[in-house]
Amino acid sequence: MTLQELQDKAEIADLIYRYATAVDTKDWDRMASVFTEDAHLDYSSVGYPPGSRDEVLAILRRALEQVPMTQHFVTNIEIRLDGDRALVRAMFYNPMRLPGATELTYCGGNYHHEMVRTSDGWKSCRLTEESLWFSNHPDPAKN
Repeated sequence: MTLQELQDKAEIADLIYRYATAVDTKDWDRMASVFTEDAHLDYSSVGYPPGSRDEVLAILRRALEQVPMTQHFVTNIEIRLDGDRALVRAMFYNPMRLPGATELTYCGGNYHHEMVRTSDGWKSCRLTEESLWFSNHPDPAKN
């Protein structure tokens, strides 16, 4: 592995961590900065329609502003570099307190990013969240 590849992988991992922190701190400008302006986001595995960065982030903002607490742990980041592009899979675990709930809800799954090197560094041009499981969800269909 070359020094450039190591640097690229470190920068991509940092971007993934910035994404998780932005969600949990509800820093929507920081969240937008993770993605290219023309990025496509797909959270359909949790019931949101896929769409453009700005459309989907507006939906997430309205939804997550109602959620008192989330804490995303991201691990097992796999990065396949191909020049100025990369395919990334990162596993997530997210304990959260849903509105009105007395117990925490937990979920886990994978983030699948397509990354591109830009003049501002690496950015995600496509994200698909693959939610694999929920625990203690108030909607029994999601347990």
